[in-house]
Amino acid sequence: MSTSTSRSIGLPVLQSSDRRPIIAMIGNPNAGKTTLFNRLTGLRARTANFPGITIERTEGIMSFADGEEVNLVDLPGLYSVAGATDEERVSRDVLLGQSKGLAKPAAVVVVLDATNLQRNLFLVSQVIQLQVPVIVALNMIDLAESSGIQIDVDALVQELGCPVEAVSARTGRGVEQLRQLIHLTLHQDAEVTAEPPMKLQDSCAGCSCPFKGRYDWAEQVADTCLASSHAVQAGRQTEKLDQILTHPIAGVFGFFTIMLGVFWLIFSLSSVPMDLIDAGFGYAQALVSQWLPEGEVNSLVVDGIIGGIGGVLVFLPQICILFFVLSLLEDTGYLARAAFVMDRLMQHVGLPGKAFVPMLSAHACAIPGIMTAKAIEDKRDRLITILTLPLLTCSARLPVYAMVIGLLFGEQPLEAALLFTAAYCMGIFAVLACAFVFKRTILPGQPKPLILELPSYKIPSLRTALLTTLERAKIFIHKAGTTILMISVLLWAMATYPKSSPPAEVVQMQSQAAILAQAGDIAGSNQLLHEAELLSNRHALAYSVAGRLGKAIEPVVRPLGFDWQIGIGVVSSFAAREVIVSTLAIVYGVGEDAIEENDAALLERLRQSKRADGSVVFTTATCLSLLTFYVLAMQCLPTQVVTRRITGSWKWAAFQFTYMTVLAYSAAFTVYQTAAWLGYG
Repeated sequence: MSTSTSRSIGLPVLQSSDRRPIIAMIGNPNAGKTTLFNRLTGLRARTANFPGITIERTEGIMSFADGEEVNLVDLPGLYSVAGATDEERVSRDVLLGQSKGLAKPAAVVVVLDATNLQRNLFLVSQVIQLQVPVIVALNMIDLAESSGIQIDVDALVQELGCPVEAVSARTGRGVEQLRQLIHLTLHQDAEVTAEPPMKLQDSCAGCSCPFKGRYDWAEQVADTCLASSHAVQAGRQTEKLDQILTHPIAGVFGFFTIMLGVFWLIFSLSSVPMDLIDAGFGYAQALVSQWLPEGEVNSLVVDGIIGGIGGVLVFLPQICILFFVLSLLEDTGYLARAAFVMDRLMQHVGLPGKAFVPMLSAHACAIPGIMTAKAIEDKRDRLITILTLPLLTCSARLPVYAMVIGLLFGEQPLEAALLFTAAYCMGIFAVLACAFVFKRTILPGQPKPLILELPSYKIPSLRTALLTTLERAKIFIHKAGTTILMISVLLWAMATYPKSSPPAEVVQMQSQAAILAQAGDIAGSNQLLHEAELLSNRHALAYSVAGRLGKAIEPVVRPLGFDWQIGIGVVSSFAAREVIVSTLAIVYGVGEDAIEENDAALLERLRQSKRADGSVVFTTATCLSLLTFYVLAMQCLPTQVVTRRITGSWKWAAFQFTYMTVLAYSAAFTVYQTAAWLGYG
């Protein structure tokens, strides 16, 4: 018997073509398909959606020793190609050459989990019967051998009627031999594609299962090829761990402990690279500002373009750390157990257990959370998860929370901490409540029962985690980054035009500053010029499109306790929530520099700000209303773009924006009116 050599039979000659031939890769979830794909292609891969649908495919270039190259296409992980789900239909179309924009594969690599051969053989039997050239990669052979599983590769070749190579994608064992086997298969002369010697019948007389004949065949092949069908010691260790990690109480406690560690990593490890990115873009703004003459171009490049790009990339470290850790957890086999544990709690409100990992991601940023939600197979469950995720408190809301809570409890840390916690809890409660309402209205039905295979525990691949992180970082930059850059430039234009002449008060202050400078009072002159600049910026903003829009919506936001100046902040923060802080600094005459130099300057100016009738603007009622609005409102247009991309329709993105805006307005109205009625207005 052998587990380290490959066996092959002949396959058709590859016809010459100007385009690179296509090799499709398919396999069950948790069979190590992605790790093997990364081994074969390295960094030369790109991700795109199949035409007309939201299911992703990953393509990479695989090279052979003679310099020839092929396109390797990584298909979604699945258990069958019967066509019952979108993933199954897409994979079947690719294998049959019916996928738009993708030629029929010259060969198909089916990745099997050597530690669970019988279960994987079901998919192999279906792929072979599609009459496509098949190569079997018997993955995780090292884990199988360490568990006492011995596979007779020669017998497996005879049963399947196709080439077989034993590999370990994690360590690299057998990968080069598999590459050579693929190359040999493409150029080997033969008459027909592979076909298993045993004839398969999906059903049998009197059988309730339509696939019983196929399952019986898989069992018989496994019995023929396996010298030891299971590993007693490894099985016992797995059972002991699962007794803890899937326990109704201990499993939940363990899950929250692990997720708390993930949160700690995200917010602790990301602080240094975020500060470096922020400082780098700040330096770039200062440098470019010196190079370019004062004027429109300077403002566009420095504030619109560089500021817009920096506003996106500053959150990239958090997203990279999140995906890196989640990839490691998934590779160990733990995330499947976490989904199983959380499913028991979330089924009651209409959310699937698999939604909890995207919910975790959304606490850093809703965009990676929505991207992660693609892993939820059922369309209804996936949609209800995507629609509710932006209600969770993301890192972009934190500057707003800090500003509002600082206005209320600047010298009372305990009260401030309690209000901060309440804001987080409000977001979580809103997700559960909205999911429950959607279950009873627009998306009726119960979440699909969570039927999953608990994969074996294994050491995660750092290579796979790094490549996954790089891929997701590229998607974030290309999709969300370009969008927020466009929005930032648009808002810059709205806040800049039309131009207005400085008010008479500013001209008078500039004249007085000149007199002070001539008298030798340079400090007094500079201070007066600074105040004149702040007043001029405030007047220019009020005269701009953004300012006029703020005044136009004032009748709408007045019942929430907002005036037109806060309205400008609300409008500007649709690009990104945290923009309201810098906007209010300009509107109330503090300046954006004061935010970095002294947060107290902004807070004190906001506390002292008054309306035309002399009443205080930021009362307790207004602050609570503003906090409530930003907890619930959809003020992140890049998230809307990602929602549209994942759902495949602007309809759901528009619905998400509408229901969250209505929810935020209604809740803020209730909070303000109640607080004002209680005497806090």
